[in-house]
Amino acid sequence: MTAPTKKKAKFNPLEVSEVRRLTDNAVEVSFEVPEELRDDYDYVPGQYVALRADIDGQEVRRSYSICDIPRPGTIRVAIKRDLGGVFSTWANDELTPGTVIEVMNPQGAFTSRVHVTSLNDAQELLKNELADVDGAPHLVAIAAGSGITPIMSIAQALLSGSKAATFEIVYANKGGGDVMFAEEIGDLKDKYPTRFAVHHVLSREQRVNPLFSGRIDDEKLSLLLDKVVRTSDTDEWFLCGPFELVQLVRDELEGRGVNSEKVRFELFSTGKPQDGPGQGNTGRPVVADPHGRNITVSFTLDGLSGSIESPASANETILNAALRARPDVPFACAGGVCGTCRAKVVEGEFEMDENYALEADEVANGYVLTCQTRATGDSITVDYDA
Repeated sequence: MTAPTKKKAKFNPLEVSEVRRLTDNAVEVSFEVPEELRDDYDYVPGQYVALRADIDGQEVRRSYSICDIPRPGTIRVAIKRDLGGVFSTWANDELTPGTVIEVMNPQGAFTSRVHVTSLNDAQELLKNELADVDGAPHLVAIAAGSGITPIMSIAQALLSGSKAATFEIVYANKGGGDVMFAEEIGDLKDKYPTRFAVHHVLSREQRVNPLFSGRIDDEKLSLLLDKVVRTSDTDEWFLCGPFELVQLVRDELEGRGVNSEKVRFELFSTGKPQDGPGQGNTGRPVVADPHGRNITVSFTLDGLSGSIESPASANETILNAALRARPDVPFACAGGVCGTCRAKVVEGEFEMDENYALEADEVANGYVLTCQTRATGDSITVDYDA
């Protein structure tokens, strides 16, 4: 099964058609995609888009997962308010229909290897793929907070496209009022009562069964997998949420002998400091060292080549250096999570600090996350078009 074809990352202005309140701290934002751009905005359930807006005179970029099954002409994302989050606060408090925002075409590989076959047709998505699995495929997701967003898209596509597939979710939140897509989850349970199940775990509310109260730690996770979730016949796992939870589940599944190829994961962030671009998208200020050692960073983007000198003492990422030469170099999170800044190393030695977005075969073929990659020699050349 091949991953979805990677499209060239490109922003286009799209108009907000609807802003719908999901919880006190989360909204669903719908964008209208004009006819001439619909092919560019086809997507596979589980992918994300990056949004770019000017907020108080500063360009801010954030990535958000698409929360609906593919529908021609519409892109829907969910935005949960983060404490101190500039974009999420603005979106929750001020964003209204009619606003035009720069939206990158869909990206990402948090998609099913079991069932996804085509783009933008929920019925065709599964028609041919389910034959690849013996019997009825069973998928399990473990999500926290807004990590439910891509899961909703994947679950709806699977359940609507198969009469036998089953989907199970462990969904962690602080309290019942924080549950995003509560109505949609209820609709899925009513529509597919024997094939869809959600197990809510609330960290700050007491529930009748203590297993579903409190934070998910090693002990609680082990009990959930032993007593609640059907683990023995799971064809694919989807993990989405904060780094600590995702890593906890990955370690537990590995300890239980689950093949890593069956485990798909996506992070909110790593929780680690980022050496990302400064204000806007021009790259943090760095200048060539007239007396010391400089590294030549060369790159190809949109068929055009460029290069810039980077002082070795600055320990600058390829992304930051490239942005100083061309502000249209693609990126979104700058934290090794989203994969938007992916490029192929054509020549040169390097080190990549973090990688939570590229598949093992991509890394083996020379692809890197330029926001996390630094040259270790005198020069490096990367190709964003590869």
